[in-house]
Amino acid sequence: MSQHDAVEVITDKRDGGALSASQIDWVVDAYTRGDVADEQMSALAMAILLNGMEREEISRWTAAMIASGERMDFSSLSRPTADKHSTGGVGDKITLPLAPLVAACGVAVPQLSGRGLGHTGGTLDKLESIPGWRAALSNDEMMRQLEEVGAVICAAGDGLAPADKKLYALRDVTGTVEAIPLIASSIMSKKIAEGTGTLVLDVKVGTGAFMKDLERARELAETMVALGKDAGVRTTALLTDMSTPLGLTAGNAVEVAESVEVLAGGGPADVVELTVALAREMLAGAGRDGVDPADKLADGSAMDVWKAMIRAQDGDPDAELPTAKESHVVTAPSTGVLTRLDAMAVGMAAWRLGAGRARKEDPVQAGAGVVWHARPGDEVTEGQPLMTLLTDEPERFDRALASLEGGYDVEPAGSAYEPGPILLDRIS
Repeated sequence: MSQHDAVEVITDKRDGGALSASQIDWVVDAYTRGDVADEQMSALAMAILLNGMEREEISRWTAAMIASGERMDFSSLSRPTADKHSTGGVGDKITLPLAPLVAACGVAVPQLSGRGLGHTGGTLDKLESIPGWRAALSNDEMMRQLEEVGAVICAAGDGLAPADKKLYALRDVTGTVEAIPLIASSIMSKKIAEGTGTLVLDVKVGTGAFMKDLERARELAETMVALGKDAGVRTTALLTDMSTPLGLTAGNAVEVAESVEVLAGGGPADVVELTVALAREMLAGAGRDGVDPADKLADGSAMDVWKAMIRAQDGDPDAELPTAKESHVVTAPSTGVLTRLDAMAVGMAAWRLGAGRARKEDPVQAGAGVVWHARPGDEVTEGQPLMTLLTDEPERFDRALASLEGGYDVEPAGSAYEPGPILLDRIS
């Protein structure tokens, strides 16, 4: 491998140049091995944030991150694979009903998921509220479950894109999280290393999302779809609204309960709509677009896969879910129409109630969260319950209530309310 030095790579990018393939291969490898120092990679990350990267650079950067670790291979499975990645939102429990639904349609779903940090909940934290369920599986266990059950949601092993793990922690503390080339390569290096044949991206837009405006979200989605294509993975992206939280719950056990309602053929309309839309994208990518996923929710087969998936990971799908010890009801301040419920405000409240964590090592409460009893467009009466806050530690209520201040509007009855669509755009 050609020899470079960190200062040369930093100054080339600082001065607005495009990095060569050998510079990228060298710097990612050297950083992963510890030969390039954190302060040098911080300077390079800032230069990338300020000057951007061309498509060839981002593609090579992603490939170098993948090459830092192992790649999974699902070619031995008897059915095609499809995976979904969401950029994170509030009440975003879609992975839970989606994985068994797609599996019920004949496509295997290897969903390697993470834990929550800040106001967006982690899929593993939600599932760990099910008694007995475990997130850590060996590769052999994962392959067996994909073949026998068709779906697995588990923790990603340390072997996938270790360069990303190091760089992610560094971006967090150096103000370089927002760089689109680094976000895109971070997400896609892990997803491509996972070895899925089809990938559908759910890129959230709005107050409760990482990307607040549509243009930036579209740029991220287009960058990630291009990276997938360059790596030979069939990739599409849906831009979806995250100004209002999804469904009626944000938390851990409460989101599991809502997901089970969806699998039982009920559940909130927006959660069902997005689950079915993403399922259709995954099935089309895997060549199974003749099956309508809505039928599998109706006939109970998606629920059967859910129960088998939970049991395969030592969970009890029929057990009572944990509930919070304390609750506090927020009532409607006036009679009229709820015209706004801000996703960020709800997400922060759930986090402050104990459903999320501030640092990676913090524990989360299974029962904590927020349940809302009206959605934008609903008529409400003064004094009726608008939201219920849940926690084991009542001293958390004050800060949660503070984060909800200004987070919802009730307008006089008869006020015009036009709900916006959940699906904003599709990028392929």
